[in-house]
This record gives sequence, C-alpha cells and structure tokens, in this order.
Amino acid sequence: MKKIVAFGASNSKKSINKKFANYAATLIPNSKVELLDLNDYVMPIYSEDIQEEYGIPELAHSFKDSLRESDGIVISFAEYNGSYTAAFKNIFDWISVIERDVWCSKPMLLLATSPGPRGAIDVLESAHKRINHGNKNTVLCFSLPSFGKNYDENYGILDKELLNSLQEIINSFSGSM
Repeated sequence: MKKIVAFGASNSKKSINKKFANYAATLIPNSKVELLDLNDYVMPIYSEDIQEEYGIPELAHSFKDSLRESDGIVISFAEYNGSYTAAFKNIFDWISVIERDVWCSKPMLLLATSPGPRGAIDVLESAHKRINHGNKNTVLCFSLPSFGKNYDENYGILDKELLNSLQEIINSFSGSM
C-alpha cells in the first residue's frame, strides 16, 4: 500500500482545490491518502531574520516529515492573482530551508482547478516550472477547468474526456512510485 500525501494549496475552509487533491489522490490504486490542511500549519511569514532569531517552526518540520514519509505527493493549486496563495508560499519557504531537496525527491502530481474556464492554468504552469526544477523524480500536471460544471461531490469529474485524461496521468504517476 502506497502512502500519498495530498493537499490543496489554499487555506480556504471551502477550498475546491483541497477537494480536488483528495479526489485525485483517492483514484491512485493501492494507496492510502493522508490529506493535509494548510490551516494546521500556520506559521510566521518566512524571513531570514525570524529564522535566525527563533529557528525553524516545529510545524514546518512536521509538514516536511509528512512529505518525507510518503511515497508520492499530490498538490492542487488555487490561483490568487495569477500565483500561489500566500499560505502555500509561506509553507514552501519554510520547508525549503530544512533541506535542499524540498519535496524529498518524491513523485508529484500537480493539479489546479478554478470556477473559471482556464482552470488556474497560470499557477499550475508556474508551480510545475518551479517544482520540476531540481526534482529528481516525476512531476506530472493536470488542470480541471470550470470546477462547478465539471465536478460533482458524489461522482467526481463529470466530463468523460477530462476524467480519462486525469486517469492516464494518474496511471503514469502510480507507475513512477
């Protein structure tokens, strides 16, 4: 049984990206999903001064431990003003100072969704470019446009083409673990 860490890169309590990350992770065969909530990892805004004075917060170590103990990572990105959410960026900054290999060389599935027809593609492309740089393992991507139209809480992805595309990517992701 593979352990998958999944999270929505948003601190919204109603995050569609958290729902989407969990949904996609549950499609991975022979896996157990640990769904993280960024609200459980609230830390001071990263700065070298804070790190020097107080050290790295225990919550950053805890988050990093979850990544390290996994077999694969699924992240679904919310797009705020064309970029990452501040909540995600802050965690990213803190875990990046723990060790050089930020994502522990784990296979990664990067997702994004939004209510609009572009499916948060800008942040997904930016995340892929940044995360893929220096990552020694597979980093795959999928964007789901028009979340409210294409996703149902009870059935998952409603559009057959989109579902098939996601399933193909998940099969590749599973094969990389």
